[in-house]
Amino acid sequence: QVQLVESGGGLVQPGGSLSLSCVASGVTFTTSYDYVGWFRQAPGKERESVARIDWSGHVAVYEDSVEGRFTISRDDAKNTVYLHMTNLESEDTGVYTCAIGSSLASLATPTGPTYWGQGTQVTVSS
Repeated sequence: QVQLVESGGGLVQPGGSLSLSCVASGVTFTTSYDYVGWFRQAPGKERESVARIDWSGHVAVYEDSVEGRFTISRDDAKNTVYLHMTNLESEDTGVYTCAIGSSLASLATPTGPTYWGQGTQVTVSS
C-alpha cells in the first residue's frame, strides 16, 4: 500500500520561506521512476497543481504564480520529494498535498494523480 506523508507546514510571515517534505512508502523511486508533484487548496477554491517533477529529477513544471519562488526537488534514495518556498505571499495559504502520477501531465490536474498524501497546512500571515 502506497502512503505519502507530508511535513513542514506551519505559519510564516509574508516574504518568508518554508520547506515541505513528502516521504513515500510502499514504492521505491529508484526503480519505479514515478513522477511526483505538489498541489494546494485554498479556502473556497479548487485544488490546483503547484509544481511537478519528472522521474529523473531534471525537468520541473510550476504554476505561473509560484515560478521563480518555489523549487521542487526529489531525493530518490530517500523516497522523498521537497517543495522549497521563498518570498511567500498570503495567496500561497492553503493545504499542500503531495501526489504521485504516471506522467507530468497526470500531475497538472487534481483528477490525474494515482496516490495522494493527507496534506499539510501552510498559512502565510502577518
